Amino acid sequence: MADSDLKRRKVLVLGGAAAGTAGLALAGCGSSSDTDSGSASDSASSSSTGSASGDGQCVLMSSVTEGPYYLDGALVRKDITDGKEGVPLTLKLTVQDTTDSCDPVAGAAVEIWHCDAWGYYSGYTDANPGGKAPAESEDKSGADDKTYLRGYQVAGKDGVVEFTTIFPGWYTPRVTHIHVKVHTGGEKEDGTYEGGKVNYTGQLFFKDSIGDAVYKLAPYSRHTGSPTKLDDDMVYGGGGAKDGLMTVSGSAGKGYTGTLTLGIDPDASNDGAGGSGGGDGGEPPTGAPPSGAPSGAPSGAPGGAPSKS
Repeated sequence: MADSDLKRRKVLVLGGAAAGTAGLALAGCGSSSDTDSGSASDSASSSSTGSASGDGQCVLMSSVTEGPYYLDGALVRKDITDGKEGVPLTLKLTVQDTTDSCDPVAGAAVEIWHCDAWGYYSGYTDANPGGKAPAESEDKSGADDKTYLRGYQVAGKDGVVEFTTIFPGWYTPRVTHIHVKVHTGGEKEDGTYEGGKVNYTGQLFFKDSIGDAVYKLAPYSRHTGSPTKLDDDMVYGGGGAKDGLMTVSGSAGKGYTGTLTLGIDPDASNDGAGGSGGGDGGEPPTGAPPSGAPSGAPSGAPGGAPSKS
């Protein structure tokens, strides 16, 4: 895909997010003191509809589409690796109600999903990640190819959830990212989360320097090519924490911890499936891979839903 096409699609994505007020969720930003987070000026640049909470302030955070790699029925669990190898990553996400006081949202269910070290998503392991990558069949971790790197956690009274995972790999044409949804009103059932509604759909991002360090290491190093940079991504809005850029600490050798505060309107709905937030989110839409999409991009339903057992 030509650079001009990518930049045009990025404008469409960001323009749709700005214009579609129904596709906006409210978010509180955490501390911006870490060098791998969005700056304090990023957080303060958006209008606030809630009061300050702790060391952060409530700001608008754009929702984006869920992308074509979503699967229903992810398991409720803290460790989502399923044995997948990679640099350890702990995610600590806080859910706040930003319509009033920025209080934590107890019982909110946070769902995440992302690709493995070579750029493959569970359920879509035939999709070509771009560059030169080993076939997913070469992975000997024993991970379940329908469930790895997908899962829910339900927030306690403090609104906090924590996941144990690995740093994501990359695939063309996207920058490194993690998908996220926040659900309310449902309940755990048979190991999954059922009912309720989706209040927020977004993505989590990292500064380029982190990926630069990680991708030199095995198993990531077996996927060669040119990962997309944050400024060139067609989904990331450039606004720091309010657009999903996490505060990150740690190292490639020992692992990382990423934190972010997600503010929601518990009365709003945004499942990201209807195109709000701008087009296809930079990924080939299910059923219609665009011209120039990587070969093997998903063209229909995945090869099976995750087990609910």
